[in-house]
Amino acid sequence: MERSKIERLNQLAKKAKTDTLTSSELAERDELRKEYIAAFRSNLKATLDNTIIVDQQGNRRSLRKDN
Repeated sequence: MERSKIERLNQLAKKAKTDTLTSSELAERDELRKEYIAAFRSNLKATLDNTIIVDQQGNRRSLRKDN
């Protein structure tokens, strides 16, 4: 997700705490939240897919989910 979109999401969150958001701002915030969550999940999945667990016997096991 682009830095400018994250900054805009933060602006809307800050405004929501002190003032009310218009319907267009609410819709924009919801779309930005969905995009942020999708990017977060994608990054987390990529991290977990590249994580290796080594047990006490030295066996290596990937966390990658086999399809």
